[in-house]
Amino acid sequence: MAELDDRPTRVLVIDDEVDHAEVMSDALERQQCDCDLGHSLEDARKAFRRKRYDVVVTDLRMDGDRDGLEVLKLARALEEPPPVILVTAVNDVPTSKEAIREGVYDYITKPLDLEDFRAQVARAAEKSKLRRRNKTLEAEIADVVVEDGGFEGIIGNSAAMKKLIETAKQVARSTIPVLVLGESGTGKELVAKAIHQHSDRRKQRLVALNCAGLSESILEDELFGHVKGAFTGAQSDRAGRFEHADGGTLFLDEIGDMPAAMQAKLLRVLENGEVVRLGSNEPRQVDVRVVSATNRDIEQMVADKEFREDLYFRIKGVTLRLPALRERREDIPLLLHFFVRRAAEQYGREIDKIAPEVQQAFMANAWPGNVRQLKSAVDNLVVMSSGDTIGPDDLPPELATGTTEPGGIGGLDGLVGISIEQAEVELIRNTLKLVDGNRERAAKILKIGERTLYRKIKEYDL
Repeated sequence: MAELDDRPTRVLVIDDEVDHAEVMSDALERQQCDCDLGHSLEDARKAFRRKRYDVVVTDLRMDGDRDGLEVLKLARALEEPPPVILVTAVNDVPTSKEAIREGVYDYITKPLDLEDFRAQVARAAEKSKLRRRNKTLEAEIADVVVEDGGFEGIIGNSAAMKKLIETAKQVARSTIPVLVLGESGTGKELVAKAIHQHSDRRKQRLVALNCAGLSESILEDELFGHVKGAFTGAQSDRAGRFEHADGGTLFLDEIGDMPAAMQAKLLRVLENGEVVRLGSNEPRQVDVRVVSATNRDIEQMVADKEFREDLYFRIKGVTLRLPALRERREDIPLLLHFFVRRAAEQYGREIDKIAPEVQQAFMANAWPGNVRQLKSAVDNLVVMSSGDTIGPDDLPPELATGTTEPGGIGGLDGLVGISIEQAEVELIRNTLKLVDGNRERAAKILKIGERTLYRKIKEYDL
C-alpha cells in the first residue's frame, strides 16, 4: 500500500458481524495496515478517544440500524477527520449516495471484492496522510523565516535575524513591554506590528505615535486627549492615543526624543494605567501594552541624565536589537529578490531575472539607510528598467560605478552573497577585461587550461 510516511496505515474497522470484520481486517493487514476492530457505535466512540486513524471502514447497518452514519458523524467531528468508507448491501446504495453528500469518502458494496477493497482503502489512506503532511508543512513554514514575507513581513535568514524573530515570537503572547532598538530604516515598526499580530491583543487596535519633533504640549494632547474648552480650538472632547489603543497595543516610535517633562507624565500612566485628558480631573482606566522604539543610544542617554532611568526600566521589559543591514549582509540577496517581486507586482512589471552584477553591486553597498534605503533603490530599479531582466545598465550611478559608501565592502568581499558559479563568471569576466580579452594570458592568471577557459566562456556566454 502506498505510504506517505514510515508507519503502517491505521485503519478502524466497525462491523457487527465479527467474521466479516475479521475478513476485512485480515485483507488489509496483508498490505501492512494496522487494524483495530469494533462491532458497534460505542466501540467506534471508544476507539476515537484512544487513537487517531488514517481510514475508517464501517458497515452501514448494524443491528438493523443505520449506525454507520453515526460513525461517520463521530469521525467528521474529530479535529483531523479521517476518510470514512461505508460497506453496504446492494439495496442500500441510495442511502450510501446520501452519505457521500454528508461527507463519506466512498462506499463499497457486498460481497466484497478484496482487491478492490484494498485499493479503495489505499487511496483513502493516501489522501488522509497527504492532508496531514500538508498541514505539517504549513506549520513548519509558519515557524521559519521565509522569502515571501518572513515573520509578518520581517525578511531575514541571518543568525541575528533568526534570533530576533524567535525572541519576538516568545514575548508576543505576553503583556510585557518591549523596547526595540535599531538604526533608522531597520524596520522597528515592522517588529512592533509583528508582536501585536501574534499577541492575544491582535483583534484590538495597534496605535502608533512618532514622538520625534513633537513638543511637550502636543505630545500630551496626542497621548492623553483633551476635553472641550481645554485650550483655544478645543471645540469637542477628544480621546488620546492611550484610550484609542485600549485593549490593544500602543507603539511609541522614537521614544528617545520625548521631552523630559513628558517622560514623567508617561511614567505615571504606565505605573497606574490611568490617563487624564487635558482640561479634566477625571482619570480614565486603560489597558494598553506598550512597545517602544528608538534609534538613539538610550542607555547612554540614561547615563547622561537625558532619559529618566525609572521610565527606561518601565519600557524595557524585553529589549530587541535590530541589526543594521551592513551587519547582516547575507540577507541582502533575499531582500533584493523579495522587494523586486513586490515592486514588480505593484507597478505592473514582469521581472524574470536579476543579473549577478546587480546583486554584487547591492552586496558591495553600505546601505546607511538600511532596509528602507534598499527598498527605495529596488523600487527605482523596477520602475526604470526596460526589459524583463534587471541588469547592470539599470543600476543608478552610485551603485553602477562599484563605489561603496563608508563601511561598505569592495573587491572580493563584494562577491559575498552570490553563488560560486556567479562568482566564477565575475572572476573570468574581470580577468578578461584586465588582459584586454587575451585568453592565453587570462588562462595563465586563472591557472587553468586555455581549452577549459574557452569552454567556460561559451558556457557562461561571455
